[in-house]
Amino acid sequence: MGLNILVTVKFAPNAVDIEVKPDGSISLERAEWEISSFDLPAIEAAVRLAEATRGKVIALSVGPARINNSKLKKNVLSRGPDELVLVADDALAEADTAVTARVLALAAAKLAPFDLLLSGEGSADLYFQQVGLQLGERMGIPTLNAIRKIEVYGNHVVVERSLEDEIEVLEVPLPAALSVTTDIEQPRLPTMKEILKAGNKPVYEWSLTDLNLADLPGKVEVLHTMATPRVERKNIRLQGPTEEAVCELAGLLKKEGVL
Repeated sequence: MGLNILVTVKFAPNAVDIEVKPDGSISLERAEWEISSFDLPAIEAAVRLAEATRGKVIALSVGPARINNSKLKKNVLSRGPDELVLVADDALAEADTAVTARVLALAAAKLAPFDLLLSGEGSADLYFQQVGLQLGERMGIPTLNAIRKIEVYGNHVVVERSLEDEIEVLEVPLPAALSVTTDIEQPRLPTMKEILKAGNKPVYEWSLTDLNLADLPGKVEVLHTMATPRVERKNIRLQGPTEEAVCELAGLLKKEGVL
C-alpha cells in the first residue's frame, strides 16, 4: 500500500537575525526565513513512511508572500517531498492558528484523497501547538498530537504517543492527522544530488481565491512584540548568616514589588 502523505511546513524568521530597535520593538525585516525546526522531523517522517510503502509526499505551506522564495522551496524539496504546494499571500502575514488551520484545511481538501496528514508539534515562531490539532478537526479525521513513532499496518497505523509520565500506544484508522514530536526522526542533510533534483520537482502556487477565500474574517489583530527593557543592576550584596540574608532578601524583593 503506497501511502499518500501531506506534510505541513511552516517557514519562520531565523531567531538569530531578530533585531531589537532602540524603542524596544522587535524587527524581523532583516531576518532570513527558514523551515521551522519542529517541521524538519515531520518532513523526514513523511518521507521515510513514503519510501517504506512506495508512496508519495506533498509538502504544504501557507504564509505571507515572501515564502514564495526559490531558496525556501528548494530547501523543502531537497529533503524528500515529491511536490510542494504554497498558499502565499500577505493577508496571511499575521494569521493566528485558527486562520492558518482553516487555510491549510481548504488546501488539503483540494489535495485529497490522502492517507496521512503530518505536522510538527509546534512552530518555531509562536509554538502554540494548535495548528495540527485544529487542522485535523477541520478535516473531520482522527487527530492526535505528541506522536513519537508511526508504524503502518494496511488501513491503519499504530502510533506511540508521549504523555507526561507514560507512553500511550494507539491504533488509528486512516486517514488521520498526526502532530509529531521532534524525536520521531533525525532530519536528513540533503546531498548535492538531492539539491539539484529538487529544482525539477513540481511547485504549485495557489492564491486565497483558488481556495474560495477572498477575505479572512476574524483575522488576528497585529500585536507588536517588544523586547524586555534593560535595567541597571542594583549590585546589592547580602552578608551575614544565611537565615538573616534570606530575610533581608525577601524584604528587598517585597519592597521592589516582586513578592
